[in-house]
Amino acid sequence: MSTPERKPTPKTAAKPAPRKTSRRGLAIGAGVAAAAVLLGVASYSATKPEATSSAAADDSPAAEVSADPQAGVHPELAKLARRDAKDSLAQGRADAPVVLIEYADFKCGYCGKFARDTEPDLVKKYVDDGTLRIEWRNFPIFGKESDAAARGAWAAGQQDRFWQFHAAAYADGAKEKGFGDGRLKALAEEAGVQDLGRFTEDTGSEAAKSAVKADQDEAYQLGATSTPSFLVNGRPIAGAQPAEVFTQAIEAAAKAAKGAGLEKKAKDDK
Repeated sequence: MSTPERKPTPKTAAKPAPRKTSRRGLAIGAGVAAAAVLLGVASYSATKPEATSSAAADDSPAAEVSADPQAGVHPELAKLARRDAKDSLAQGRADAPVVLIEYADFKCGYCGKFARDTEPDLVKKYVDDGTLRIEWRNFPIFGKESDAAARGAWAAGQQDRFWQFHAAAYADGAKEKGFGDGRLKALAEEAGVQDLGRFTEDTGSEAAKSAVKADQDEAYQLGATSTPSFLVNGRPIAGAQPAEVFTQAIEAAAKAAKGAGLEKKAKDDK
């Protein structure tokens, strides 16, 4: 059963100093800071795979989401959804009732497992019908090549090819080939990036470094220490959990959002 991948050394685990930024996602304040243990400790404890045999693990999910649509939900964390219609590192309607935020690394094997085995079905079932929006956050934790891949992904996004780059970088065997300069260019070509010169320039730009750092800082401030880590409308999920875990979380969030909408309508009608 999959578990989150953790940073390899204490050095990489060091929490970077906060940086000034105007991005709403980092203005987390005391409320979110109080809930920051979610992705660092509480989230993993709640969702870590059980220590069972593979046969037993196949019979039951590693984590369960409460039937209560508000259980485990932290409204302050839900506010981290950017809902920017121009965000090329997101897919789905900006006004979708449910937002899944993913903090991930292209060198993370479990992130790749989620990208290949679970995410496509979530897109087909929930993104395509307008229920779900997926927002990517670059969270490179495995060193220089992780950071380079994150910047390359961002650069591909500047030409509206992020998700195609994402698919190429997470294809079976892709991470074993590394993410050096030549490899990044090959992935960009595979992703259909038209202007490779611009891609190379964007990958090494200060704008790319700043964007990746902002995402990384957001994850660190939430207490995340492993990849992949997720928020579903403010509910934390750690690791490439079985599809059922995400399905339950999304449907519970959609139910809660619908209920909130009906309640607001009733108040407005009074």
